[in-house]
Amino acid sequence: MPINVTMEKDDCKMQIEGEMTIFAAQELKDSMLPPLLRARITEIDLSQVTEIDSAGLQLMLLAKLESMTRGNTLRFTGHSQPVQEMLDLTDMVGFFGDPVLLQS
Repeated sequence: MPINVTMEKDDCKMQIEGEMTIFAAQELKDSMLPPLLRARITEIDLSQVTEIDSAGLQLMLLAKLESMTRGNTLRFTGHSQPVQEMLDLTDMVGFFGDPVLLQS
C-alpha cells in the first residue's frame, strides 16, 4: 500500500495505491496526516485504490474533517471503481463534495 506524497509550499498532492482497508489503515493514517495538517490545499488521488472498506472510508472522513476544521481545502480526485461503489453504498458523495465521474 504505497502512498506518494508531494509537498510544494502550502500545497500537497497524494496518491494512494492499493488497498484502503483495515489492514492498511494505520499505515495510511500515519502517512497521510502529517502532510495534510501542514498543507492549505490538499489533493488526494484515489485512482489507484483497488479495494476500500469502512476503515478506508473513515480515513477519508478523518482527512475531510481535519481539513474543514482548519479551514483548509481537501479534494479527492480520480475515484476508482471501488471508491465510487463505497461512496454510492454509503450515500457519502454529497458530503465530500468532489466531482465524481458516474459510471454505468
